[in-house]
Amino acid sequence: MRAVIFDEVRSQPEVRDVPVPEALPGGVVVKVVATGMCRSDWHAWAGHDDIAMPHVPGHELAGVIAAVGPGVQRWNVGDRVTVPFVCGCGKCEWCLAGEAQVCPDQEQPGFTHWGSFAEYVALHAADSNLVAIPDSVEFTTAASLGCRFATAYRALAARAQVKPDEWVTVVGAGGVGLSAVMIAKAMGARVIAVDRNPEALAVAAQLGADHTVLADGTDIPAAVSVLSGGGSHVAVDAVGSEQTCADAILSLRRRGRHVQIGLLPSINGNPQVPMARVIGWELDLLGSHGMAAVDYPGMMALIEEGRLQPQLLIERTIGLDEAAALLPGFDKATVAGMTMIDPTR
Repeated sequence: MRAVIFDEVRSQPEVRDVPVPEALPGGVVVKVVATGMCRSDWHAWAGHDDIAMPHVPGHELAGVIAAVGPGVQRWNVGDRVTVPFVCGCGKCEWCLAGEAQVCPDQEQPGFTHWGSFAEYVALHAADSNLVAIPDSVEFTTAASLGCRFATAYRALAARAQVKPDEWVTVVGAGGVGLSAVMIAKAMGARVIAVDRNPEALAVAAQLGADHTVLADGTDIPAAVSVLSGGGSHVAVDAVGSEQTCADAILSLRRRGRHVQIGLLPSINGNPQVPMARVIGWELDLLGSHGMAAVDYPGMMALIEEGRLQPQLLIERTIGLDEAAALLPGFDKATVAGMTMIDPTR
């Protein structure tokens, strides 16, 4: 099969012919029809995750089961499936409680093993982790859910528990940020989108953001305070930097809730967070790490009903060769929406 692969941290990815993976006991092999390119894939390439080399990235995927391993009971060759980017073991107390996204023995395609920037990908614990794709839902739409949309959905609905008419500030209008804008509006919130890219803010406005703030040296917390009448109830850092995290936290009103979605690496030690404000204003800091497979049916139903339309966030579809060329610079990408990969191109 053809796959995007790199041999060392920050080395140039290449498209090569590599062996098709085998279906292990309890697992399946999926023929990839669509897979998303995400900032998390860039983090893996940049060395911010502990991955074995050589490596194939990719963790947002949808496709058709091509092979089924021994012990799999719920799935057959030919089934249309997607999968959360966090795959639980299916046996621990967290998985059994429906919280596979925090499974201590989790696997993540594109991180713990070779991912979906390829024609085929192997997935484990299929009976616990796979999600059926309804016939009415396109593969690209389903692939868009695996990381960004599902993460944003759970972050706002389950973690921050956004209420109607609350102010939600979303810092970063990339794939996950725009997902958060859509979901917050669907939940009846008032939304302020913040980004350094005017085109991304224009998309956020089209998707329903009540206000947009261009991060061009503007005092973001002050601007949000004026627009929201004292600060937002909920803030989301959908980028993952010390600056965006601080801007989001400082944009909150007293007793506000901050959700950290963007991965937050730091060059020197732990990232700096404005904890004095957190303590003094009794702010809640919440992490959000994807969404378990058991929570997908409700979200799929909303998509089938047309109430949520993640396909609106898909801006372009590229092939594996272009994906290999784009990955090293994806942290600086100016594309506002999602980039999808079609491995057959």
